[in-house]
Amino acid sequence: MGCPALRNAPASAWPYESQGLLEPARGANGYREYDEGALLRVKQIRHLLGAGLSSEDIAYLLPCATGEAPTLLGCPELPAAMRSRLRRLDDRLASLAQSRDALADYIEAAERVGGASYPPLGLTQPA
Repeated sequence: MGCPALRNAPASAWPYESQGLLEPARGANGYREYDEGALLRVKQIRHLLGAGLSSEDIAYLLPCATGEAPTLLGCPELPAAMRSRLRRLDDRLASLAQSRDALADYIEAAERVGGASYPPLGLTQPA
């Protein structure tokens, strides 16, 4: 018998299955069957996604996962892989900060110069 928590939620589990992160058993009727282990795996995946890890990162880390949160144990390559992901996140944050600063500079310059009034971005003026 399948896990009650996942029995009626195959659509929410399917993306994880399609990415190779979850492999449900198949019943005699060919339907997917999710057990308690699948529920734990889904919780682990959601926690790791919340940490900013990609599906590829998660597929690599899942064999090291224990518990719901999860704790990652037993993979000697783990720290290097996670440091690499952290560097990519830091690079994205730096790029976003640079874009934000540039936009703030444009706003400041526009307010300093004044001039014609324009509608907010994304709104069109009537013809």
